[in-house]
Amino acid sequence: MTDGAKTGQSDSGQRLRILLVASAGGHWIELCRMRRAFVGHDCQYVSTSPGLVAPNGGREVLVIADSSRDTVLTSLRTALGVWRIVRRFKPDLVVSTGAAPGAAALYAAKICGAKTLWIDSIANGDELSLSGQLVRPVANLRLTQSAELAKRSGNIGYFGRVM
Repeated sequence: MTDGAKTGQSDSGQRLRILLVASAGGHWIELCRMRRAFVGHDCQYVSTSPGLVAPNGGREVLVIADSSRDTVLTSLRTALGVWRIVRRFKPDLVVSTGAAPGAAALYAAKICGAKTLWIDSIANGDELSLSGQLVRPVANLRLTQSAELAKRSGNIGYFGRVM
């Protein structure tokens, strides 16, 4: 993030609409630990578990179906749910720490003209996650939390660890 993100402004000085999407569990925890980067922006959090509390912003966390590559019908429900949220919220930026629902969000965002940021989970230190690989065509920026993985792959950035 730029210095502007620390003050709640984009490089052009405007407040951004940011959609933050992560599956429940470790992906959600990692996303919440980055909350300071989004202070001052208009944030909408989305996850796969009801009852979660957004770390910043006044909105309730929107819930979408959890899915994986093994659950085709649920994946379609997830994609449709994400599509509706993206169309309604109209984000400037979509950020995800994973997994499959976050990948679906990046695709929907790209179709709608939003910028996209993928941050692969710390759990994927040896190789990039499947979702991290699948978002390559639509992610404006892909990051790993493993310096070694970034060095080996050459096509993913590293700015440090969230955890």
